[in-house]
Amino acid sequence: MSPQEKIIDAAEECFAKFGVAKTTVEDVAHAAGMSRATLYRNFSGGRDELILAVFLRDVGRFLDRMGDRLPQEFTPAEAVVAGVMDAVEFVQGEPRFAALFVPEAVGHTHQVVSQASQRALDMCAERVEPYFAAAQEAGLLRPELDVAGTVEFLFRMIASLSLAPLVRADEETRRFLRLYVVPALVP
Repeated sequence: MSPQEKIIDAAEECFAKFGVAKTTVEDVAHAAGMSRATLYRNFSGGRDELILAVFLRDVGRFLDRMGDRLPQEFTPAEAVVAGVMDAVEFVQGEPRFAALFVPEAVGHTHQVVSQASQRALDMCAERVEPYFAAAQEAGLLRPELDVAGTVEFLFRMIASLSLAPLVRADEETRRFLRLYVVPALVP
């Protein structure tokens, strides 16, 4: 395991244990079994860079597992609904990821996560581009859509549903997605 991975693991552990707002660089260095100086040699941006690293690694983990969670045969409409619901469930249910968005952490993570949004969008676009391209070639997605814009639209929808959820059953959210989001993408 690389020193960077060891530090990111330690940061995740500390964020889960102490919360993002209360975790210090010293806590992470101690959990990683190294000095603060060694941690700063790997993450010169300190805690903000650690928050970013944890966020991006978790986005990568989610994307790595995404293909396994989608059915082999599906329509783009079904994929949009399933993908958005899966992402919302991940953001709300993955303790390490959710720890970045609890109310006491938001002030500490908002700027970092905002700065990471473009990188996260790029990661998402890279992973889903083959699916979108194939669906467009088959006439299953509106031809004027581009991957980057579509991913950004869905990313923003996921963020809204995850971070400002309404109290309603999952089936009601699926219905909302079918009525308002799917028509924006499917001819």
